[in-house]
This record gives sequence, C-alpha cells and structure tokens, in this order.
Amino acid sequence: MSGNMSINTCAEMARACRAASRVVARLNSDSKNTLLLDMAAGLRENMERILSANNRDIELARQAKLSDVLIDRLLLTPARLEAMASAMQDIAALPDPVGEITKTWHRPNGLTVSYQRIPLGVIGIIYESRPNVTADAAALCFKAGNAVFLRGGSEAFHSNQAIVTVLHHALEQHDLQSAAITMPASTERSVIMDMLNCSEDIDLIIPRGGEGLVRFVTENSRIPVIKHYKGVCHQYVDYNADIHMAIDLLVDGKCSRPGVCNALETLLVHEAIAGEFLPRAAAALSRQGVTLRGCEKTRHYVPDIEPATEDDYYAEYLSLTLAIKVVAGLEEAVSHIEQDVSDHTEVIVTRDYENARRFLSLINSSVVLVNASSRFSDGGQLGLGAEIGISTTKLHAYGPMGLESLTTQKFIVTGDGQTRHGLPWE
Repeated sequence: MSGNMSINTCAEMARACRAASRVVARLNSDSKNTLLLDMAAGLRENMERILSANNRDIELARQAKLSDVLIDRLLLTPARLEAMASAMQDIAALPDPVGEITKTWHRPNGLTVSYQRIPLGVIGIIYESRPNVTADAAALCFKAGNAVFLRGGSEAFHSNQAIVTVLHHALEQHDLQSAAITMPASTERSVIMDMLNCSEDIDLIIPRGGEGLVRFVTENSRIPVIKHYKGVCHQYVDYNADIHMAIDLLVDGKCSRPGVCNALETLLVHEAIAGEFLPRAAAALSRQGVTLRGCEKTRHYVPDIEPATEDDYYAEYLSLTLAIKVVAGLEEAVSHIEQDVSDHTEVIVTRDYENARRFLSLINSSVVLVNASSRFSDGGQLGLGAEIGISTTKLHAYGPMGLESLTTQKFIVTGDGQTRHGLPWE
C-alpha cells in the first residue's frame, strides 16, 4: 500500500465509520445485546479458523525472535478464546449506559435540567500484541453506542483479521454496516499516522501498548488521546503489616502474570519490618524464579541479590524481575511513588487504620488498594464487567475504563415557554 493510497483509504474508512456510528447510536439495548450474543457465538463457531490464524502469527513472532512476554500476549488458546466469547456475553448482560439520566435539578425560573449519557461517536484504538483486545474493544464500544476504528499490532495481523471477519459477519446478519467495526487490512505503520489525522471523523484515540507507542500517539495525534501508559505498580509493606498476607499479595502481584500492566514492579518495605519480612519474601519469590534487585539496606538483609540502580525503580519490567527498596516510613514510600509518572496502581499492606487512610489520601494513582493484590486493578475485577483498558490520563476517564467511560453527557433542558430577556416582538 503506497503512502497516498494509505492516506486516502484511511480517510475514507474513517468517514464510513462515522456514518455507521450514527446508526449504532440509535440502536436500542435489546438490538445491541442480541448482536453481542451472536458475536460471542461466532467466536466459538469459528474457533479453529481463529486459532489457525493465530498459529501463523506465533510462528512469525518466533522467527522474528520476539520475547516470551510478547508471544504470551499474542497467544490465543481455546481457553482464551472462550474467555473472549464469555466476556462478550458479560458485556451484553451489563446495564446500557446510553440514555441514562445521571442527574436532574430544577432552576428557580421553572426550567428542569438533566444530564443524559450519550455515545462518544467513533473511538480509535491503537494497540499491540493482544488479539483479545480486538473483540473486547469492539464489544465495549458497540454496547456504549459507538463505532470503533481498530489498528492492532502487525505481529497479530492474521489473528485480528480473523476475529474482525467473524464480527463483520454478525453485523451483516443484523443488516448493519461492517464499517461500525473498522480495521484496515494493512501492517504499514503509516496507517497509525493516517488515523491520527482523521480528526473530523474519529472522536477519541486510546493507545494501548508500550511506552514508545503511547508517546508516539500522544505527540502526533490531532485527536484527543486517553493514555494507557506503562504500569510501574508498587506495593508498600508498612511497619506492622501481616507478613503472611504481605507475601501472599506480593507473590500474586508479581508472579501470577508478570507481563500485564497491573503486575507489581517495585516493593517498598518499612525499615522496622525489613529484617523479618525481606528474607521470607525473597525466599518465596526465588521459588517462583523472580530476579531481585535491591538497595543497600535491602542487600544487608538479602545479600545475594543484585544491586538496584535508580532506573530499576522506574522500570516496567513485564517479567519476573522486582526492584526492592527499604524506606524509613510511609512518608518516604509516598515520596518515592510520587516520583513515578505512570500513576497506575499502588498497594499498601498495613494493620494501621490511620496509615491506610493517609496512603489513600496522599496517593492519587488511578487505583489505590489496601491489603489487596495489585492484580485487582482490572475493570472486570472491580465490577465494571469489562474494560477498554486502564487510563492513566486524568481528563475524562481515570483508571479501568468500562462502559460509562465510553460515553459523554449532554444537557437536556425542558421548560414551558421561559425566555431569558423577554424582548418585545409584537
């Protein structure tokens, strides 16, 4: 695909997506839910074809010597495909946010003013590796009354195209335009730049991927961007923490799935508990194959680990590596967390009620947890049903983005003939 063809095609596709969005916005809840259930059934019925396409992507990824973490993100299995289909069913079962009146008040002049949720329009999603995002994003955007313009990573090209083909078939079976779920059949990186210039037809861009992708989109987009930035997640173990609980949360947060954005990357430990906690924690993590890097005080208690550099404390490893720092107390832990720019997810493990309240008050990351694993920083786990991602941008949406985050609100004003100035006209 040439550069000019790419620009023209992308602009034309965005215009078609905009036209389709007007139809989607008018669908009632039953119509959207029935379509989502048919999409879920289509994923199950076409499982072999989707897995075959995914196998081709996996083979190419291995030839390109992509990391094991990226290959794990790329991999589809029958269980993961079933989870995608089940997620669509779950989204169908969620309350429809479109049309909801969220607030009503009455003015002294007799006007009644309300907020009503409406779709955003066309949402552009640029993402890497994970083909499950194709189905999840399409379903969430559609349930919230939006059309979606998808640009997946080139490494997942065949998987994404196979999934979109299934979704298009469901749309066509319901006499809806396939442009409601648009994905260019191109692996050219120039498509991303073309998307970012379609400001008249795409209302919002959500990048999901590595730091480089998010930075590129943010710096080049003519369309508003909600960033899903890197997750440098911290767990702070307070002076009187339950040690068994703290190790449980640490192992779960670091080891259950190290390649995801809500995995722990840095452990902060109060100096009063470090001597008892760190050797036990290090032993538990070592049994899981975790490489530890620590400050000088940490290495006093666990001498056989690697020394940590300053960069280690701001790294999103996405692997079985953990940075550890011993701190004087809550204030130093908070100060350390504030130096990180990701604002993703932070955990405190404590039996001190006031310290828990203070941590919640001082830390303004998108998700802050007390005595619970960082892995709960997830839309499904927090009761949103599903998520489009975890926003680290405070404007419009912050934290896990569910259906409501994919809508905006309009004012509805009703009166009985009120005028502002009452100018004579007869």
